[in-house]
Amino acid sequence: MIPESNETSTAVPVPVCGPQTGSYSDSSAPHTSLDTNWYAVYTCTRHEKRVKQLLDERRIDCFLPLYRSVRRWKDRRKELELALFPAYVFVHINSKDRVRVLQLPSVVSFVTFGNSPAAIASSEIESLRSGIANGMCLEPHPYLKIGRRVRIKQGPLAGSTGILLRKKDKLRVVVSLEIIMRSVAVEIDSCDLEWIPQPC
Repeated sequence: MIPESNETSTAVPVPVCGPQTGSYSDSSAPHTSLDTNWYAVYTCTRHEKRVKQLLDERRIDCFLPLYRSVRRWKDRRKELELALFPAYVFVHINSKDRVRVLQLPSVVSFVTFGNSPAAIASSEIESLRSGIANGMCLEPHPYLKIGRRVRIKQGPLAGSTGILLRKKDKLRVVVSLEIIMRSVAVEIDSCDLEWIPQPC
């Protein structure tokens, strides 16, 4: 049985067509340091774009995934570009650059595991980048950890795993970044999925 999605929102997502403005750092050339990793930076609420701007100015490689959302009022509608993971920006740095990041206004902290910043697998970041660049409609979803797990076997998100939901007559996969306990949802054709065997 595939669970029904019970999400409700006043924001109506619009398909993302190509890279979002401000999503990628201008200094996105690969780093050569073996100590370089991706990390999640926690920011003040609604300051993600400002933090990204400051990181770009200092030529610190970063990634801010965005999505488009339509907000409707009685007399008008407006399309907004919002952070896919509210209050988070991702940085690609080595250990010596951590202080430079923490010194920026509106940066609160690194996401840590134990007493150290928690590294994120490059494959997770590249999967998100690929999905956005290829026009997939990614949108925030409540964090999910339990459900029928599947693997996306082809397309921009190939190799990603997530939890399968049914919304009306469409299938959606909820993909989570465990380190920040946040999820995104994307519509996927059933032919692009394979079941992950359930543990006995």
